[in-house]
Formats: sequence, structure tokens, C-alpha cells
Amino acid sequence: MTSIKILKFTWLRPRLLVFIFMALAGLMIISALIELRSSKQELLQLMEDQTRSQLETLLLASDNALRSNELLESTFDQRLFRVAETVQTQIKQHAVTNKSLQNLVTASGIKSISIFNKRGNVKLSSESLDNSQVATNLSAVENLQPIFSGQRDTLYLGLQTGQVPQENQYAVAVATEDSSAIVLSLEAEPLLHFRKQTGFGVLLRQIITNPGIVYAALQDTTGIIAASGNVTHLESVVHSKFLRSVLSDSSLHTRQTNFDSIAVFEAAEPFYYQGNLVGIFRLGLSMAPIEAINSRIYRRIIIMTVVLFGLGFIVFVAIIARQNYDLLQRQYQVVETYSSSIIENVGDGIIVAGEKSGVQVFNQAAGELFSINPKDAIGESLKVILGEETCAQIFQNDASMQELQCEINGTTKSLIISKTEFTDTQQEDNTILVFRDLTEQKRLQDQAQRNERLTAMGELASGVAHEIRNPLNAIGTIIQQLRRDFKPAEDVEEYEQLTKLVSQEVKRINETIQHFLQFTRPLSVQMEPFQLSELLSRIERQYQSLASEHHIKFSVDQQWDGEVRWDRQQMQQVLMNLLQNAIDALENSGSLSVIVSEIQNDQLEIRVIDDGSGIPEAIRQKIFNLYFTTKPKGTGIGLGIVQRVVIEHGGVITVDSQQGKGTTFIIEIPKRVQPDTEK
Repeated sequence: MTSIKILKFTWLRPRLLVFIFMALAGLMIISALIELRSSKQELLQLMEDQTRSQLETLLLASDNALRSNELLESTFDQRLFRVAETVQTQIKQHAVTNKSLQNLVTASGIKSISIFNKRGNVKLSSESLDNSQVATNLSAVENLQPIFSGQRDTLYLGLQTGQVPQENQYAVAVATEDSSAIVLSLEAEPLLHFRKQTGFGVLLRQIITNPGIVYAALQDTTGIIAASGNVTHLESVVHSKFLRSVLSDSSLHTRQTNFDSIAVFEAAEPFYYQGNLVGIFRLGLSMAPIEAINSRIYRRIIIMTVVLFGLGFIVFVAIIARQNYDLLQRQYQVVETYSSSIIENVGDGIIVAGEKSGVQVFNQAAGELFSINPKDAIGESLKVILGEETCAQIFQNDASMQELQCEINGTTKSLIISKTEFTDTQQEDNTILVFRDLTEQKRLQDQAQRNERLTAMGELASGVAHEIRNPLNAIGTIIQQLRRDFKPAEDVEEYEQLTKLVSQEVKRINETIQHFLQFTRPLSVQMEPFQLSELLSRIERQYQSLASEHHIKFSVDQQWDGEVRWDRQQMQQVLMNLLQNAIDALENSGSLSVIVSEIQNDQLEIRVIDDGSGIPEAIRQKIFNLYFTTKPKGTGIGLGIVQRVVIEHGGVITVDSQQGKGTTFIIEIPKRVQPDTEK
């Protein structure tokens, strides 16, 4: 029995193996065929997603190009209309001449200004041209008839194309009170250059650089509007059922077709701008990659069948293992990329540091906060990055979140710090620190609180001053009447001295009340444009000699110059108050400087810096309070007025002071205060 079983087992073994092998082979072939079909569908879906993404990008870019062109033309219009208002004002004041128009053209940077009468003749012009030449530059005086007839006040003449690029201009026209026309123009070369850089042709040429794209075109019912490469003909919209369905459905449509004997996967979508149909964007992708993939799959099936007897099972297992590995690798890369992107782009500073390995993660926000290149921070100790004092404050506190005042690069920062600790797979203790900078928020909050306190104290002072003033005036009147009508029998000289003293004190109190009332009244600001260098030069001349008398080194460092729009007198008073306070604090020695720099395109920073004894912390919190002063004869309203002037100009004033190191007053203020901020 044993031998029979062995023979049976030996006989069944090959059959079992063949059966298993054939089953596996059949499964592998069926699997390969299924994979072929699935790959085709996935690749087609991938191509559809790719074309959808590229078409959406193309549609958005085209829409942005049209909007940008309109925005640029709108900017030209606004600029010309602002100059036109000035010309109208000069006409009303009978101050307009050829010379004034030339000066206005030079000051505003436009091309020309001409004034036409109702007959189309030039009355005045900034150009040294006769009437016929000016009319020729305008292209057609007939365009101004709506103004001459009183039908329109303004005309957008738009682009006026000349025979050479230098003659191209962009023009508008504005009516005067006597129905004459003021025509203003700008050089049109920037607009034409912008159109060349952002037109449909440029967009399509850029997108065709992708080797997988066969053609890209914008087409309407009349023909091709713009196309990439050497595309000169495409299927007509009128004669194509597919393209007509795109117009009727207004959504993305795809199909497989041929273009010049090339198999392509085409996607089409209508392009609307401001509700109007411009045409259909068509994008054709080569089917060659899909055909190549299909060919590779067929070859693999044949090879698998030929070598199946030797390597079938191994290949099958290897394919499954490889697919799983690739899938896991892609998923890992996606997760890693996603998490890294979040850490790098989050607004808070993030630092991850090990006890032995040092800093392992240092994102961009942390680099900006500590002014350190993130690459240079990797591997460094936290004490090197943050400083020993800051590290001690963070790690001595067991709270997971705390607020600290830290000095970073000589500047005091208010930070909220979140701390989390964990142990990694290497059994190393790590710490995650998240920093949020609240310095700017606290500064604005402090300014708002100071402003509220000044307003409240001003209102209180106003009420008290009015209540004191009436009885005080009565006292003054009685004293004057006593001095005039009453003469004591004895001690006449003492009586005169006492009544005179009472009159002087009443007068002094009245002057103090007048100062209080002056502070409570709203500031009257008169904004005007002027060169910043004029104001700083005047301040420098005014205080250079005074500083020398007190043995103080005084300097003005103007790192930005240009036109500002401020109340000249009040801003001069602000700088004078700050400089006078600094001179008083220096006590006949030291250095004093004013530094002006640009911190943004529309923002300036003014620093008034002295190296005096500094302001104690207890006093520093009160210096902007109304009536607070450390001077024996001070009123305590100087810095209050300084703050009000800065606020009226839309700015912020702060103070940074350390005892023994000096004081810095920092003003951040817009270059040009707009009319809506005027009081």
C-alpha cells in the first residue's frame, strides 16, 4: 500500500503542477488582457484630465489677458481724465496757455494736450504743431462731434495707430463749458507691447511647447482666430457635429480623431468673456503614448506566454510585488510632499529639534522670524538659534502654550509659543515649537488703546475746562474791578501786589485751559503734495545749530526721496516735537539722527534715534498719555498731539527704548494720504 501510494503521489504531482501552472497562466493572461483594457481606459481618463486641466488654464489665462488689457486701458483713461480736470480748472481761471499745457504734459508724463473749438480747429496745444498736423494726429476730428454737439461730456477715443510705432497713441476727450474739446493722449507703445506679450497667439505658442500636444487653437464659426505651430486648417465648426454639440452644451467634450494622419485625443470647450462667446478652444494630444503603451503590453503578453514555463510564476509574483511597491512609494511621496508643503507654507514658524541631533525642521516662516536661512539652521542647537535666555524661558515653563517677549536681532518681539514633545523611533526626545508673531498686532492694539485714552481724556479736559472757565472769568473781572475802584486805607502796596498776582494766575490758568481746548478740537489737516527732501532739509538746517550748541552730533539719513502728500506744517511739527524731546533728553552730549526709508511701495518709515539714557519701562507705557510729562514746565500734550497727527495721516507711531542704550521713535506712514482720510 505504501508503494502504491507513492506511485500515485508521483503520478499526480506533475498533473497537479500542470493544472496549477495552467490555471496560473490562464489567470495571468486574462489578467493581462483585463489590465490592457483598464490601462486604455485609465490612460484615456488621464488624457481627458490632462486636457481639461490645460484647457482650464488656457481659458483662465485668456480671460486674465483680456481683463489685464481692459485694466491697463482703464488706468490710461483715469490718468488722462485726472490731467483733464486740471486743464478744465485752468480754463475756468483763464490761466491756460500753450506754455501751461506744455508744463502740464511734462509734469504728468503724458504725450500731448490739445483744445479744439467746435469747428475742429486747434485753439491751444502742448505740441508745436499747426492745426492740420494736430488734427492728423487725432486721426479724425469727426470723432469729437458728440462733444461739439453737447451729446457727450467725455469720449474714450482709445488707440490711435500711426504709420510708425512712435506715432501710436491712446487718447480721450473731455468737453469744456463752451463745448470745446480737450484731447489728451499717452504713448500707446506700452499697451501694444502688453498686447503682444499676452495675446492668444502667445498663449498658444507657449502651450504647444509640450511635446505631447499636437495642436491648440481658438476657432469660431467663421474660422480660426488663433492657432499654435503651423496649423492652418481645422475642421469647420459649422460642418462638425462634435463642435456644434460643444457650442450647444457649453461644457468640455472629448473625442478620438485624426489630424494630418496622426491619431489625436481632442478636447474642446467654449470660451466666454463677460457673457459673450468668443470661440471654441481646441486642444489635440498625440495618441502615440497610448499606442506605445498598448504595444508594450501586447509584447509583454507574448513574452510572458513564451517564457511562462520557466518564469511565469516568478514574473507574476514580481509584477504584483512591483505594483504594490510603486503604489506605496507614490502614496508615500504624496504624503511626504503634502506634509512638507503644509509646513513650508504655513504662516507660523515651526521648528522641530532633537535633543542630540539638533534642528531637523526649520520652515520658511521661522527663517523670516529669526532672520536665518532655513538650510543654515538644520543640525544646529536650539540655543544657537533662539539664544540661551529664550530657551530657558521656553523649557522652564511646563505649559504647552505661552507668551514671551524676546529680543531678536535687536528688536523686541511678542511671540506666542506652542511646545510639544515626543520620542522618535530612535528613542531620542524631540521638541516641536510653533511660533506666532503678535508684535504687529500688539503694536496696533496699543496704538488703538492710546488713541481711546487720548480721546477720553480730551473730552474730560474739555468738560472740566468749560466748567472752570466761567467762574475763572468772573474772578478775573472782580479782581480788575477791585484794582480799579477800591483802594484800601492801609497796606496799599501789598494790596496791589496781591491783586496783581491773582490776575496773573487767572491769566495763566486761562492759557492752560486754552491749550486743553485746542487739543480736544479736531485737527484741521491740509494735505498737499511736496518733495520730502524739502521738509527734511528745513528740519536739518533748523536743528543743526541747536544741536551743536548742546554738543550733540545731529544727522539726517534720507534713504528714500520723492513726492509725499501730507499736511506739511503738522508733519514738520511732529518731527520738531520729537527732536526737541530728544535734545532735552541728551543733556548736552550724544548723537541724534533721523532716518527715512521705504518699507513698502506705498509706506515710509521715519526713525528718530538718540543714544541717551533711555526711557524707564514704567514711564514708557505712559508717554503718549495726555498731560503726562516728566518736565518741570511741560504740559504733557506734545506727544499726544504727535500721535494724533500721525493717526490723522493713517500712520502708526511706536517707541523702542532701553535704559542706557537710547530711544527710537518709529513712525510708519503712507507716502500719499488719500482725500478720504482728510478730516
